[in-house]
Amino acid sequence: MELTKHGHACVVLSEGERRLVIDPGAFTDPVALDGATAVLVTHEHADHFVADRLRAALEATPSLEVWTNRSVAAALEGAGSRVRVVGAGDAVTITGFEVQVHGELHAEIHPELPRVANIGFLVDEQVFHPGDAFTVPGTPVPTLLLPLHAPWSRAADVIDYVREVHADQAFAVHDGLLNDTGLGVLSGLLGERGPGTPTPYARLAPGESVEL
Repeated sequence: MELTKHGHACVVLSEGERRLVIDPGAFTDPVALDGATAVLVTHEHADHFVADRLRAALEATPSLEVWTNRSVAAALEGAGSRVRVVGAGDAVTITGFEVQVHGELHAEIHPELPRVANIGFLVDEQVFHPGDAFTVPGTPVPTLLLPLHAPWSRAADVIDYVREVHADQAFAVHDGLLNDTGLGVLSGLLGERGPGTPTPYARLAPGESVEL
């Protein structure tokens, strides 16, 4: 399986002709959807989901399906059975990828702001994308897609999450709000300038790929 990082929270997992796109939001170049065989969306926030873009992709590719929670599916009303609703505990096969669904809620931004639904996806028991939450799947995670920075997190939370998941490796996602200085600071805290984690951490540049 090949993992390609796109803008902010979006990654593409590909194997042969199959191309699974996760969270192609407003900070992601729309070309990330080119050639998609399926799209997974963790939650409704615009940095992860743009309804008009997905509607256009569904119109352009009759075989394309979207798998997501009820809130996102409601925003795509009219797309019919090609928008599939899943929730915590579900295990489904999506264009040949085995996908397990974990988690239910977005991390808290502030007590006075309502929390939206959020689900994470474990693909082929290899790659876990938690969306906007520090969900621990409760099963081994070879590759963790780590939400590096968000209005709902602190560096300490990120470090503790890496420790708790105890993945074999972690790659940064959710980093679109950081400049080079911020990226360097957080990378250092997750590496040799931090308290230490059991998991090697790296950040892929937009468009960069790695074989898993």
